[in-house]
Order: sequence, then C-alpha cells, then structure tokens
Amino acid sequence: MRLSSLLLLLFFCTSAGNTVFAQVEKGYYQFPIKPGERNYLSGNMSEIRPNHFHSGIDIKTDGRQGLPVYAAADGYVYRMKVSSYGYGNVLYLKHPNGQYTLYGHLKDFNSRIAKYMWQEMAEAEENDLQIYPDSMAVPVKKGEIIAYSGNTGSSGGPHLHFEIRDSLDRALDPLKFDFSEVKDSTSPTVRAVAITPLTLESRINGKFERTVLKLNYRDHKFVVDGNISITGKVGIEVSGYDKLDGAYNPNGFPHFEIYEEGQKTFDINVDKIDFNLGRFLLSHTHENRYTKLYTTPYNQFDYYSPDSLFSGAIEVAADSVKDVTVRLEDVFGNESLLQLSFKGEKETHDVSSYSASRKKVEFIRNWMIIRADKTDGHKLAKFYVNGMMMDVMMAYEDPRFRTYIWDLDFGLPDSVDVCSEMIKPELQAKIPFDKEYYFNDGHTAIHFPKDALLETLFLHTERSTYYNRPSVKINDDRGDYLRNEIEVSMDVSEYDGAKDHVDVYQLYNNGYKRFLGGQWNDGQITFKTKYFGTFVLVKDDTPPSIRPIRVNSSQLRFTIRDNLSGIKRFEARIDGKWVILRFEHKNGVIWTQKQDNAPFKGQFELKVIDNAGNTAVFSRKL
Repeated sequence: MRLSSLLLLLFFCTSAGNTVFAQVEKGYYQFPIKPGERNYLSGNMSEIRPNHFHSGIDIKTDGRQGLPVYAAADGYVYRMKVSSYGYGNVLYLKHPNGQYTLYGHLKDFNSRIAKYMWQEMAEAEENDLQIYPDSMAVPVKKGEIIAYSGNTGSSGGPHLHFEIRDSLDRALDPLKFDFSEVKDSTSPTVRAVAITPLTLESRINGKFERTVLKLNYRDHKFVVDGNISITGKVGIEVSGYDKLDGAYNPNGFPHFEIYEEGQKTFDINVDKIDFNLGRFLLSHTHENRYTKLYTTPYNQFDYYSPDSLFSGAIEVAADSVKDVTVRLEDVFGNESLLQLSFKGEKETHDVSSYSASRKKVEFIRNWMIIRADKTDGHKLAKFYVNGMMMDVMMAYEDPRFRTYIWDLDFGLPDSVDVCSEMIKPELQAKIPFDKEYYFNDGHTAIHFPKDALLETLFLHTERSTYYNRPSVKINDDRGDYLRNEIEVSMDVSEYDGAKDHVDVYQLYNNGYKRFLGGQWNDGQITFKTKYFGTFVLVKDDTPPSIRPIRVNSSQLRFTIRDNLSGIKRFEARIDGKWVILRFEHKNGVIWTQKQDNAPFKGQFELKVIDNAGNTAVFSRKL
C-alpha cells in the first residue's frame, strides 16, 4: 500500500506565524474508551469555558465509573498526578511521534501504574502528588488498559477527559484525528448576535452602545431582518453552540468566516490551544459568551486571518448598504450561515430612541461614557484633566440623556461638569499592557508584573471597612480581567485587632468569600490575586469537622468539611506510619487506600488542617 494512502494531513507546528501541517499516520491513535464502538461527547475542544477554551474532548461513560481506559498509542507515562482538583487523577503519555495524550478524571490507574504512584506518594508522604517518571519507568503499549474512568477532580459527572498535544504542549483537536467512534452531521446554531462600536466615531442606530439584535431562522439560515444603521467601524459578536449526533448537550465549534458582498474578508480558526495564552479567551469573547469576530489590540491568539488592527470590522459608506454573511463551521465540516445587512449613516447628534443603559459613568475598553440628564443647559461638558479644563461637545442626545465620550488615552479626568451635576470618575492610574508597573496611593500598593494584563487597564481602588476591618475594592464590576496574578499590599496600620487566623478573602456579591491568605508585615497585609473585586479581612478560628462513616480494620472512611477558609491538607498515620488517603472534595469524603490485604491495626490518627491554620484531629485504637 502506498504511504500517501496511509497519511492523514493534520495541523500544527507553527513557524514564523504560519501553520504547517504535520503528517500523522492514519490510525496512529486508538480511541481511549470503547474503541470501535459508537461514543458520545459531553464536551469538545474550542468550547468556551469560564476563562479558557476547553482543551480536549469529554467522552461520556454511560453515566458510570470504572470503564477501561486504553492507551491511544505506544509510549510511556511521562507525567502523572493524584489530586481532588483540576483533572483529578490524570495520566500524561508521551509517544514516539513527539506528541502527548492526556487522560483525566480517572477513578483508578491500572495496578502496575498505581503501585508505582503509591510508592512515590509513600516516600513523599503526600496525598496530592505530581511526578515525572523517566522514559523507562512506566512504558505502555497501544491498546493497553492504563486506567479506569471516573469522576475525580473538578468534574461535573463521570466521563473521560482526553487530549492530544503537540511537541510544544499545545492542545490539538482530537476529532481531527479521524476517530470513527464519534459522529456528527448537525450544523452549529446561532443563539444570539450583537454589534459593538470599535472606534470613538462608531455609532449603532445613532448611539455608542453595544446592541443585541433580534434573530430569526428562515430558509435554513439565521437572519437579522432589516438594515442595521452604522457609522464608522463596528464589530460582530456571535453566541452559538454545536451539537453532535445523538447528544443533547451544547458544544463549541472552531471556525468563523465573514463575507462582505460575497467576498471573504475575515477568518477565525481555533485549531490549537496554547496554555500560556489561555486567558486571552477573555479578550476573544464578550463576557465569556459571545465570540468577537474582529481583532482586539492586545490579544495574542493567532487564530485570526488577517491579523491586523480592525481586522473583521464592518464599515459602510454613508447612504450605502452592505450585505454580510457569517459562516460558522464545526470540526466535521457542518456549516450554518448568518445573514446581516448594514446601512451607512452620517453622524447625528439627535437620536430618537432611548439609551439601553442608565449608568451615569461607564467604561468600554479605553473610553469613558458619561450620561447626563437632559436639561436646557449648555450642551458642552467641562472635563478637568491634570489641572486643565477642556470643553467637550456632547456626542449625541436621546429623549432622556446627553451622552459624552472621552478617550482615556488623552488623560484621566478627575471630574466632569455636565451642568446638572459634577461627576467624579475616580480613576487613579493608567496601567500599560505588557509592562511591569507599581501603583501606590498611600493606602493600597499594587505590583503588576509584565504579563499581568490582557490589555491596558484604567485603575480604580476604593477603601472601605468590613465588620470593622479594612477592605479594598479594585476595579470591581468594571468588566476588567487579569491574565496572571498581581500582588496587592493593603494598609492595615489602623487595625488594632487580633491577627491570628485573620486572612484576606475575596468577597462576592452573593456573600461568598474565597480564601486568598496574606502576609502581615509593618502595618500592611500582602496577598496575590488573579481576579479584580472586593478584598476583605476575615477571621477563621474554627477547625474543620471530621465525621466518621466507617472505622474498622478493613476500611477507614470519613466526611471532612471546613466552613470558611477551606481544607488545605490532611494526613493519616497508624502507629506513626503514614497511610495513603483519597479525597473527593465534591462530597467531602476521605478514605484510606490499602496497598495490600493486611488489616489496619494500631493507633490511628487523622489530622485535617484548613487554610487558616486550624487543625482537627480524630484518633482511635484499631
């Protein structure tokens, strides 16, 4: 048989910004669950998840645990981890072709791999452990049972998470490797479509507002009826999903194209996922729901073609009409079409429809929007910036508001006089993208590492108290996101209360508090965060709870919980000898993992420690 008939042209290998397709032998990989049988997915690659793209496929396991998991190809275990979070119990295999496969949320490893892992855990005396065996330690053969499917880690139900990664550790779409076990002839569905302004001069139906459009389905197409009136450059945003044959859960799809008057002008194709860039999904989407079909200034994804400033933007000359088609395609080639028509309009200062937002001050990327009640007063607003006063003409007025738009790149106004009132935007600093920056206003100091931001940030902090303890709000409710952690030092010099078991927590609107910790030092407490929000000091001096479920010579099983800071670590010993424990955080159950048939005998002690340093102990003679 000729070699060309055995090869399936596939992706990857990026060089100088261009995608070079590698050749992978057809059939090189075996499907890891029920190979040769029909399989169904509960998730796929390119599906939008909170803060990241889903990086593999989630294979259903008939609603149960314990299905055999097969090695997709020859290779060796180069990485393995036991944890109650993330991928849970997970195996990473390296293969002779330089690629990797990942198998996550496993219930158990096979006996050979489990024994190797138990020995490493016992030596380290760690119940959560990640190791990197050498290439000769744990070899595997294609089709060998390497594990059993489960529901460990941050899993919402029994399934196998499966990935294929290239030699640079970038996730590739497993469904492009010609697995016959998964079928799909269903086209993507458009759930919603929105249009957003992209420049200071942009208008949609006369206003500088992101606008969600009414959507219809007709003649096998998704259609926005009528002409969308625009001025300047605008961008299309699409919320959609895909379904695979025989499954009801919504999945993602990787490919969008824009055609203007029948000519292709823009393309997005999520063909690989670089984990170092994962949080740029927050720039790629609007609030994790709508895919932006245009480029944004600082987004480092390479999914766009062309990839330059305003690629994908729609612009129409005044009094002209332009027909635009968006093509949506899933990994199997099933497509759907979305049709829109745009009409170019001259800029107007008088808008008949009401503004959709009632916010007096709103921030959209690097623009500040001021909405003032409509009065008989002057249509100029006075912007006070760096000790200077500037008169700014209103952008437009509707029946209720006069709207003013300020480009924050021109400076940060400390106040705006709109005749009817004085508005204070309370912006404190412009934090540049991709540069290290130190901010300190005397009360809150923030270190932004070079790679902390997804785009230029306009910073606002607000001091307050929470149950008589200091707190600080940083850009809360402004739709801003971080790429990596920042370090915050909060002034606590006026706090004279006890510091033992008092730590920083992020406080959410629903009252939930997430532990962050912190270091006390010379009138400050310093902590790190990957999210903006409200940060408060909270005392947790209550130990975790331990409730025995079964305690005998053959099994030790407990429920452990903590009411605030969360469980940090746990350990069990019998007559001082360390005992392996398994933990499922979703239901708080912890149990012993026996390595042989010998009964448990001796003085048993279970110790559970929370993040605030509180310790609970259970002991019993076995």
